Amino acid sequence: MGLAMSGLDYDRAPVDLRERLSFTKNAAADLDRALADRPGVWGAVLLSTCNRTEVYLSGDVETIEPGALLCQAAGADYTLFAPAMVTRRGEDCVRHLMEVSCGLRSQILGEDQILTQVKTALTLSREAGAADGVLETLFRTAAACGKAGKSAGRLSAVGSSAAHQAVEALERVLGPLAGRRILVIGNGEMGRLAASLLREAGCAVTVTLRSYRHGETIVPAGCAVAAYEERYRAMEQAEAVVSATVSPHYTVAAAPFGALKHRPRVLVDLAIPRDIQPEIGGAFPGVALWNIDDLRPQGEADSEALRRVRGTVEAHMDRFRQWSVYRESLPALEEVKAAVLQRVRGLEAEEAALRAVELLAGGLKAPLTQEALRECAAKIRAHTRGSRNQE
Repeated sequence: MGLAMSGLDYDRAPVDLRERLSFTKNAAADLDRALADRPGVWGAVLLSTCNRTEVYLSGDVETIEPGALLCQAAGADYTLFAPAMVTRRGEDCVRHLMEVSCGLRSQILGEDQILTQVKTALTLSREAGAADGVLETLFRTAAACGKAGKSAGRLSAVGSSAAHQAVEALERVLGPLAGRRILVIGNGEMGRLAASLLREAGCAVTVTLRSYRHGETIVPAGCAVAAYEERYRAMEQAEAVVSATVSPHYTVAAAPFGALKHRPRVLVDLAIPRDIQPEIGGAFPGVALWNIDDLRPQGEADSEALRRVRGTVEAHMDRFRQWSVYRESLPALEEVKAAVLQRVRGLEAEEAALRAVELLAGGLKAPLTQEALRECAAKIRAHTRGSRNQE
């Protein structure tokens, strides 16, 4: 099975390391294309989220270190990331992706966003021309596994996303959230989710929009709007700020934040790379700064749901394993086809079909493997030679 992956995740790499190897969708697609062009690599998919950066390769990758290849393509120093990177090959690689898709490897057990992120990673690779048949099948099977895992049950009673955790953390600090004024910077998927959850909690929410953004803009119901360029002015009216963008620059920088007459009490940074300048943390009395690693939930997993989800992983492992064996057996199947054709040539159609089936069944006394198929072909050829010697 020519598969290998390397990755950083929240468990081994802190946020300040992960953000150095995080990529936008456009950058991920470019890297997919560059990696797939490397010698020995047939396909590449890059999965980059707040919790993890992982690269999956197919091909002659037994001696390739995917993480080193990714860093080289991205112009990053591999020695900085190597101590925190984990490499998996073959079935270990397959199992890991299945578990990732089900949320078993997430900071928030069973998180909602990861399944969409796995699907998006494959789409980006496909559009870049970097997804070969092996990775297509692997990621599609993993997506099916993740979907089935969600149907198997909720893994934990805690909120299922970083946005949920942010709302719960704000409530612990600020008390009841009804009527609290909250500014949400960012109107992407995570920003909209955070704004919606805060509105459900009764907050007065303002969402920033960039003036140059074109196309349809969706603002969660009940939220006010402020121009992104006016975010510091809006901040002075807020008790807390939640920032969740894909900006390569800080959305909240220390100098303009320090110049505010009235500062919010809590800043929550849900972005990778970080939106809020880290130096703000501890620099201003009465102001708390949390990043995504500070929002790790505390709670027990549902053991019965966990058992069902792990069963789902095993079932989809078997599905991918069967596909992989079939794919690897195709050359041997061609040998069987040629042997059958030689055996039945000249026989009547009905008799030929029956004899071919009998010979094929007789040759397969073991599971479908390349060796079993080649043994079957050899037996068919032997029968053919014996029949012709008798004629």
